[in-house]
Amino acid sequence: MNIPFNKPYITGKETDYIREAMLSGKISGDGIFTRKCQQFFEARYGFKKTLLTTSCTDALEMAAILCDIQPGDEIIAPSYTFVSTVNAFVLRGAKIVFADSERITPNIDAALIESLITPRTKAIVPVHYAGMACEMDTILDIAQRHMLFVVEDAAQSIDSFYKGRPLGSLGHFGAFSFHDTKNIISGEGGMLAINDEHFLARAEIIREKGTNRSAFFRGEVNKYGWVDIGSSFLPSDIIAAFLYAQLENLESIQLRRKQIWNWYRELLEPLWESDLLELPVIPPNATNNGHMFYFVCKSLGQRTRLIEYLKEHGIMAPFHYLSLHNSLYYHDRHDGRALPNADRFSDCLIRLPMYYEMSMTDTEYIAEALNNFFLK
Repeated sequence: MNIPFNKPYITGKETDYIREAMLSGKISGDGIFTRKCQQFFEARYGFKKTLLTTSCTDALEMAAILCDIQPGDEIIAPSYTFVSTVNAFVLRGAKIVFADSERITPNIDAALIESLITPRTKAIVPVHYAGMACEMDTILDIAQRHMLFVVEDAAQSIDSFYKGRPLGSLGHFGAFSFHDTKNIISGEGGMLAINDEHFLARAEIIREKGTNRSAFFRGEVNKYGWVDIGSSFLPSDIIAAFLYAQLENLESIQLRRKQIWNWYRELLEPLWESDLLELPVIPPNATNNGHMFYFVCKSLGQRTRLIEYLKEHGIMAPFHYLSLHNSLYYHDRHDGRALPNADRFSDCLIRLPMYYEMSMTDTEYIAEALNNFFLK
């Protein structure tokens, strides 16, 4: 048997909508399907405004510009995350102050954040790992008291909630990904949710290379020009057409992924009860959107052996992030604090295959391999 880590799910309407976009005569940014996707998110989740981007990285870079990040500003973010989370702010000249993860989840430990704030702190960037919400009440309270921006890295968090509120809607900004490893995909692609009305107009300008071109096309100005900094963050409407076909099937996709997640959890529960591994824990204020199934091994050596063992049995199960405070680029810029939980997840976390077309037989085969490894 050969089970890949990921397999993009195609709903069947993608090529139909791409053809429709082509026949519309406009396949560049902000075409009919871009508007359909943005309206979908605003109507379903109540975001004040959404703007599709070419990636979640671009959405984060837009957020950094909107926060007016300047050289020397400090940003508090988890070390256990993808480089795009912090690189967006480093590009503006910011210093990253890394926070450790919680003990039971890879999410940022909200209890540590306030101790890291200095007069130069400008923003907090929580990352909702595997679509599980960070402790946002604490984070938002700290941000309000210290007058800081909150940028949610919600790359993995579509259709996931904190106390009934959609992730990506709680901070000033939320950044989403539609990379082909995500629940809802467009190959590459992302979106910025703007939750503070003061930034609505400027976000649109930054996304259009620093011009008021969008306002011109709506007839709000009689000509457009260069009015701010910005870049070309718009995706082609062909990408949006693909994405819209996925959004139409959001509920069925989510139902299936959660079903697979629950199969894994039930099958591997005995190994957790025997203290052979640690399964994911969904925080009480969070929901599970079926983005990822991971577990935590006892050591780096055990995980290395397990990955090789699974590969020998046709199962592709990779590890995930490496702690950014230990990275080649940022090691000498880090302040030297030990971040043991981030390092533990870097060394011990492993992700299991997760995609729409997985069957119960697939998950049972993987569980059997895991039982054979841990019990023998």
